[in-house]
Amino acid sequence: MTSVRSSAASLVPSIRGAAELVRQEALRRELDGCQLLAGIWCHGLTVAQLRSIRASLPPTARLLVTKNSDMAAAVEGTRWEALKPCARGMNAWLFVRSDEIPPALKPYRDFQKEWKLQLNDFTGAVYEGRLYGPDDFAQLEAMPTRAQSYQYLLGCLQMPAVNLLAVLRARQEAMLAQADKPPAEGEPAAPAPEPAEK
Repeated sequence: MTSVRSSAASLVPSIRGAAELVRQEALRRELDGCQLLAGIWCHGLTVAQLRSIRASLPPTARLLVTKNSDMAAAVEGTRWEALKPCARGMNAWLFVRSDEIPPALKPYRDFQKEWKLQLNDFTGAVYEGRLYGPDDFAQLEAMPTRAQSYQYLLGCLQMPAVNLLAVLRARQEAMLAQADKPPAEGEPAAPAPEPAEK
């Protein structure tokens, strides 16, 4: 005969299981609106160092330390699933909520240089559905910022107009120079332009 207690216990998740579900749901909420998710090998980093990194990040980026199993469960079935192989070892996860990727990665690179932590590198990242390995981060760090992209586009749109104005100005100057030139012998004088009526 089974007791009521044992049958009720099988229906209700354990406290540990409920806590895992809560952590995974919190990670899923972090992933909403995220543009880039990057793993950072954080073995040996102190709490003070992690706080220092967090303080230097832009407001659109957030650094979390969480269990890899929770992260793997949170990204399962999403566009971030390609990052699952990077969820091994001691990781901190960088969530970037803007398309300004280089300014979000730069504070950690500066921290690495300052503390001479070559081993504590990025383990991988997913941006626009593509997995970037540790060797591919140069591409992410070299991406133009939004302001640089706008400057380039504005220059592309502005250049034809600038060229057209230069051609028109050169033509006008050539016409004025020809009008100011005294007539050669045997040529009739050019009629003076009539003043515009007001």
